[in-house]
Amino acid sequence: MTQTTTRVTRRGFIKLVYGLFGALGLGAFAAPALAYFWPAKLEEVPSEPVPVGPAGELKVGDSRTISYGRYPALVLNTPAGMRAYLAVCTHFACLVKYDGVKDEIVCPCHAGFFRSDDGSVISGPPPKALKPVPWFTKDDILYIGGEA
Repeated sequence: MTQTTTRVTRRGFIKLVYGLFGALGLGAFAAPALAYFWPAKLEEVPSEPVPVGPAGELKVGDSRTISYGRYPALVLNTPAGMRAYLAVCTHFACLVKYDGVKDEIVCPCHAGFFRSDDGSVISGPPPKALKPVPWFTKDDILYIGGEA
């Protein structure tokens, strides 16, 4: 019985290395694309209520941005009371902020302004009002979403 050994030439080794790097490079581009098109779980809004924190912690004129499903939510305590909205502008989905001094919600991307009491548009390019999010308190904890 004779043994035969196969020798790898320098050119064959370089081709093997190029193929390996090519496969790794293709995988580096393909993996994020596949993850984008097939997310594990993507809820538009959570099915369960999301805790914000102690009910008395948010003082008048303060706000908090909370992770809430696909988009964050803006929870604010206005002089008229607690409010919660999806924190994305209806123009180009920029994140909005609450200005407690002026008591209005501001989109810094394109100078959009919303009323804090109902989320309606004051001025700027946004085509429609912010989407309200229901809120409630239970056991002195403020929650958004779920059953209000």
